[in-house]
Amino acid sequence: MTSPAACLAAEPTIPTSRPRRYDRVKRVLDVVGAVTALVVGAPLLAGVALLILVTLGRPVFFRQVRPGRDGELFEMVKFRTMLEVDPARGLVTDADRLTPVGRWLRATSLDELPELWNVLRGEMSLVGPRPHLVKYLEIYTPWQARRHEVRPGITGLAQVRGRNELDWEDKFAYDIEYVDNRSLRLDLRIMVETVRVVLRREGIAAPGAVTWHEFTGTPTPPDSVPAGAVPASPVLAAAPDGSAATSRRPGGDRAGRCRS
Repeated sequence: MTSPAACLAAEPTIPTSRPRRYDRVKRVLDVVGAVTALVVGAPLLAGVALLILVTLGRPVFFRQVRPGRDGELFEMVKFRTMLEVDPARGLVTDADRLTPVGRWLRATSLDELPELWNVLRGEMSLVGPRPHLVKYLEIYTPWQARRHEVRPGITGLAQVRGRNELDWEDKFAYDIEYVDNRSLRLDLRIMVETVRVVLRREGIAAPGAVTWHEFTGTPTPPDSVPAGAVPASPVLAAAPDGSAATSRRPGGDRAGRCRS
């Protein structure tokens, strides 16, 4: 029997995500949501910026080029949480550079707030797969690369299903599940669950790391991916038109067609 993960990862069975009417509605909601959050949250943004300025100094913001929809590059903006690399002072790894203030900002996800500016500019969305590093583009499988069919998000399905505690294959499975089932209902559920995850401070870092482990590619050929690569816990998946929501595992319906 071919595993669900192998079925989804195999290039011949990769479905193509088509533009949906919801995509236009989603963009309007992104703009309205980003503007509202920036205006209402202005005092909080100013307070965090001042805290970073006092404790870490300049620059206040961390800027890094990340790939967005269709792999187009953009400059993502976050609050800075780490000291600059300085081997002379022993500041080399993330663990060395992460400050107590930075750890608190990450735990509360306040470091992500400046990304609202990226949402306003149309480079990101409120909900979608998280933007990863540019160098990962060269090592994605065709199935993994499908995460770039939509704008990256401040939060996403993977973020409310384990965040950095998930292994990479599980993250990708949730990302593609979101791409294939994006809808207003699913976005609202993810945003509500994001509040719970942030308040409980779940999945802040990968096991044994202060942030997350580097993605180095998928060494296992698609036809021999272990069944455990697909998350065991069901996800909330809504129909493309948002008319119904069901509890499914990533790719569950398509995986059934691949069983021999």
